[in-house]
Order: sequence, then structure tokens, then C-alpha cells
Amino acid sequence: MITRRFGRTGLEMPVLSCGGMRYQHSWNDKDAGGITPEGQANLEECIRKALASGINHIETARGYGTSEVQLGKILPLLPRGEMIIQTKVAPSSAADFRATFDQSMHNLQMGHVDLLSIHGINNRECWEETIRPGGALEAARQIIHEGRATFLGFSTHAPCDLIEEIVESDAFDYVNLHWYFMNRTNWSAVEAATRHDMGVFIISPTEKGGCMHQPTEKLSALCSPYSPMVFNDLYCLMHPEVHTLSIGAARPSDFDEHLKIVPLMEHKDTWDRVRETAKRLEEEFLRANASPMPARWDRDLPPFGEVPGGINLQEIVRLRALDRAFDMQAYGKLRYNLLGNGGHWFPGINAAEFDEAAIGEIGRKAGYPSLVNFLHEAHDRFGDTPRKRLQQN
Repeated sequence: MITRRFGRTGLEMPVLSCGGMRYQHSWNDKDAGGITPEGQANLEECIRKALASGINHIETARGYGTSEVQLGKILPLLPRGEMIIQTKVAPSSAADFRATFDQSMHNLQMGHVDLLSIHGINNRECWEETIRPGGALEAARQIIHEGRATFLGFSTHAPCDLIEEIVESDAFDYVNLHWYFMNRTNWSAVEAATRHDMGVFIISPTEKGGCMHQPTEKLSALCSPYSPMVFNDLYCLMHPEVHTLSIGAARPSDFDEHLKIVPLMEHKDTWDRVRETAKRLEEEFLRANASPMPARWDRDLPPFGEVPGGINLQEIVRLRALDRAFDMQAYGKLRYNLLGNGGHWFPGINAAEFDEAAIGEIGRKAGYPSLVNFLHEAHDRFGDTPRKRLQQN
């Protein structure tokens, strides 16, 4: 396994991390009593496969249902000094944050975690809740002072400008954020984290990065000789500012395709091939959309809060453009039907209904004269049964 220095934490972080949101028995804590021997064995096999592969960063969260309880049955039996353990707790009052962290530690059967994240600082209200007197940041710092966690970070689905503001506060040692080939909007936030010598952990590059585990024939052909999953992993790690990618394994075999990147990272010609593949994908995007693939998808069009009806134009335009270029309808449906159902984790609504005159005016001002038609196309292509986030199921 290849490791990278995880910013000012000084931890040698494996470039692949074992995320804990898909191998658990249930998303509901109340189901902990029903964990089957087969379900527990699957989780334990995932952990042992990760560790045997050199993936010693085990990451979970209080919001991941029975994940912590199940980890608490296996982690205490393994060499603690050889693992980097991380959990995440949502913003709340200091008292609630501490109580939730206490529950995490009880579930994990541990007295200490290496990495503690404030989980889901996704908008300004969450940030203000975090930093107010008596808020989560105050509680997290006290937990670290007590020696129950070593380093403090935050996870976020926030707009890039807000992520940069949080990074510039210098309150955190690392950040969990989204950045991958199909959405490079947060690159300036990654650069800001690098200036502050913070660890950079990429959230869900596989599913949220474009359903790379279920690629279309067109995307697979364009990425050849790599699989789309391998290409995306390598594209991210081609940038030394990125330290680790989360693998949300549901079963031990889910590590296998990702592990192909480790020997490839040692080949001198790999990075040139990755750049060639990226160029090929960008050329196809330009051909299909008559405009270059944006470095940031949050430019030109206003954020959902400034759009009549709260429509998330930025995300809908991104999904439709990727579908035009790479036939990514399944990915578009996955994301589009969360709009209106994902809370502050996936804000805004879809284009089932909208004021055509108002959207047309936004399109004219933003240089998208066909925006109304684009939204109709997107809804026809992606509109389906409303979805919930996994945590809501």
C-alpha cells in the first residue's frame, strides 16, 4: 500500500480508506439486536481484507446505523496501534455532541479515536451552529484536550466558497470533501486545505463520482485501458494534494478493482496515460455539449437559493451535460431524484415544475439561452421515483 502524509496530522495515510457506510447490517440503530451472524461476518471480512491490503484507515460515523456497533465487535480484537480509526458526529449543541460522541465510543468499544470529524457542515447554518459558544466545535476541542481523540476535521457537502471559508478558519486538521473527475468544483478548497497543511480525504469517488462501479459502455470505452473506477482513482491521486479516497465497500470483493491502482502508481508512464484519458473524455464532452467541461459547475448559474422555486440548476445542468457526453442516465437518476428529498446534504429541488419565464430569464443572463429546454430534457431523462439518502431509509 502507498501512503501519503495526511497534512499536519503527520499520519501516514493509505491512499485508499475503508469507509463504513455500506457493509453494516442496517441504517437504523434500532436494528442492532437483529444483526445476523452472516451480516457480522461480512463486515469482519471487509475489515480483515482491508487490513491485509494495507488499508488501515477505518472510517465510520454515528449516523451510519449499526456500523459502529458491528465494528465494536471486531476492532478491539485487532492491533490498535496498526489502525487509524475515524468517526464522525453531526453538529449540535456541545452537550448533545458530547453525548453522541460518548455513544460512538461505547459502540466502538474504544477509549480513543485518531480522527474525529464534525459531520456534515453543509451550509452556513450548520457552520454557525458549529462555531457558536456552546456548539460542536467547543465540545470537539474539549474531547481532544481530554485525549479521547487526537485530530479534528470536518466533512462537508457545502458550496465551495463556504468550504474555503471553513478551511481558512484554521480550526481543523483535515477535511472530507467531494472532488473527482466528473466534478472538480472544489479544487480551490483542496488548494486552500493544502496551504493550511490539512489532510484531504475524498468522499465517495466511486458512486457520487459517477457510479463508476456501474459504468456505461461509452464511458468504459473512453477510459480504456483502465476501468472508469481505476481511471477516476488515479485521476484523483495524480494530484499530490489529495491524500486518500474513501472506498465504501459493501463486501470484501469491493476492494479488488480499487487495489489495481497500487502497482499502477509505481509505473512511470501511468500519469501520462491518465492525462491522455482525461483529455479524451474532455474532448467527447466538448463534442457532445458544444462547450468545454467546466472546471467549476457552480459558476454562471445562480445557487438554488436564488432561483424561483429553489431549483438546483447547477446540479441539473451538470447531470444532463454528463449524460449527453457519456450516457450517464443511471447516475443522473440517482442524483436527480434526491433533489427535494436530501435535506441540506443534497439541497434544492428538481425540475418537475418550474416557472418557464423566470428560468428563461436566468438562462439568458447566464449565457444558457436553451436552459428551459435543458430542464425539460433533464426531467424527461431522469425523472423517476423520488429517492431518499441511504441514512433516511
